[in-house]
Amino acid sequence: MVPLVRAAALTNFLEVAESLGFNPREALRHAGLSQSLLKDPEQRISADAVVALLEEAAAGSGCDTFGLRMAESRQLSNFGVVSLLITHQATLRDALVTTIDYRHLLNDSLAMQLEDAGSLVILRQELVATKLGRQGTELALGAVFRMCKALMGAQWQPNSVNFVHSAPSDLRLHNRLFACRLVFDSEFNGIVFAAKDLEAPNPHADPAMARYARQFVESLPQSHVHSVVLEVRRAIYLMLPMGRATSETVALGLGMSVRSMQRQLDEAGASFTSLLNAVRSELAPRYMENPKFSLNRISDLLGYSTQGSFTRWFTAQFGLLPSRWREREEGMHRADARGSDRSFEAPTRKTAPD
Repeated sequence: MVPLVRAAALTNFLEVAESLGFNPREALRHAGLSQSLLKDPEQRISADAVVALLEEAAAGSGCDTFGLRMAESRQLSNFGVVSLLITHQATLRDALVTTIDYRHLLNDSLAMQLEDAGSLVILRQELVATKLGRQGTELALGAVFRMCKALMGAQWQPNSVNFVHSAPSDLRLHNRLFACRLVFDSEFNGIVFAAKDLEAPNPHADPAMARYARQFVESLPQSHVHSVVLEVRRAIYLMLPMGRATSETVALGLGMSVRSMQRQLDEAGASFTSLLNAVRSELAPRYMENPKFSLNRISDLLGYSTQGSFTRWFTAQFGLLPSRWREREEGMHRADARGSDRSFEAPTRKTAPD
């Protein structure tokens, strides 16, 4: 099953592109999308296409905060019918749990998990996509952050916002939007909250409206549609960096027995082992492209007990030793940078505002 996302995920895409002097039509065509598709926010489109579109737009516009610029104007209403249910939850924890429970109505590729850690609570968030990039990650995190801000008020701040990727050269937009501690080169993408903040009452909550909204959402045809393959993939994405992506822990997290999970995967023509390998194959290049991640650290993040086991798997999967793969990628990036320097013509591109 191909992960799909509501077209609302691309709200303000055209406006941000045009503000940067970038013509989005060619990028939309490359991604197999069109402007007409974006007119209906409930239209379901490929999550992979959205991720690829955002990366191409960031490269084409010369703006490495393209996704975050889109997130900056996000409103709760952009969450569609689920927004009413979220708005009237009693606490921020309830709102986040509701978002997690109904995330399939928003974005099939969105993996989210709340983890209690003493006085802190971690919201881990990942995008399940064939090729990952910082733009989709920052857009998704920015949208959830804006949701929390709308519920808790302008003065609220989390403990930190964490990103697996490295920091951009210019952090002004990140600092303006999040206004809190930013952790780059982290082992997870997500938001770290003070536990007490999650239990604070939501001043907008109305229990009667919450009951009405839940009944309405539950009546939607797609509200009970789940794909066990996507559910398991999302769980592996979240648990793998924590060293907990075993069939037992994934099944437990999904509220089923290992036997039941395996039976449903068999019926879908999949297996836990094949999904684990697929997720590792998608995450490995992202980690490898971060020069601050040592091979030993990457081995841990992908769930290998030794670097030797990781090296053997990586070589079989990608045809090169990890060190050779990095050298090749670095050489390609240097060549791309030289090509960009030669082709850059200042008058044809606007400077991105902060």
